[in-house]
Amino acid sequence: MTSLRFEPTMVRDTRPAREIFEEVRANPARARFGMGRRLAIVNVDVQQAYTRPDLFPKSAYVTDPDQIAHINRLSAAARAQGMPVVWTRVCYKPDGGDAGIWGTRTDTPDSLQNIKHGSDRHAFDPRADVDCAVDLVFDKRMPSAFHETPLQSYLVWHRVDTVVVTGGSTSGCVRATAVDSLSRGYRTIVPEQCVADKHESYHFANLTDLLLKYADVVDVAEVEAHLATLA
Repeated sequence: MTSLRFEPTMVRDTRPAREIFEEVRANPARARFGMGRRLAIVNVDVQQAYTRPDLFPKSAYVTDPDQIAHINRLSAAARAQGMPVVWTRVCYKPDGGDAGIWGTRTDTPDSLQNIKHGSDRHAFDPRADVDCAVDLVFDKRMPSAFHETPLQSYLVWHRVDTVVVTGGSTSGCVRATAVDSLSRGYRTIVPEQCVADKHESYHFANLTDLLLKYADVVDVAEVEAHLATLA
């Protein structure tokens, strides 16, 4: 039997993650999934635990100061055309038991499993324009907005072919939702200005990976322009 052994081939690149992302994004030969005719805007965890560093500095993050304004414009444009807008939040029961293994690594006031229903951490950021009479709003327990939630059946009912993922964090719940979206056969779009993370390296490294494998990472203006063509 021939014994094969190879040296590591993993590329080592000491450039900042942002620089690598910008190089990948600028590649004119990069193919796209493109946008379809029925978009859903899925706004992931636009809640105070993650958007209000003035209240929760240990868990919140800001990448683009206008992130929520961008999200609101996309949501309003989709809503005006009768396309679905979805908002998710993370929260857990009083003992945090429904966080499962995910909730076992730490147990501090800032820990994930200690986001309780109805708490200030659970509350949507007051800047977010959530229309509870029209939009689908639900709580989730795990990173992906698809995991054990009504999202998939809702998108099927509304004949959606494209999922636009916004919110946070880029390296966590946004990424998980985008991967699940592609896995379910949806064209998946991540508007760069609409997602955020705690650390620049995590943010841009995951945008690069999403761009290379799972989604089109585009300027928010491109999504707005596409929605305008569907009106």
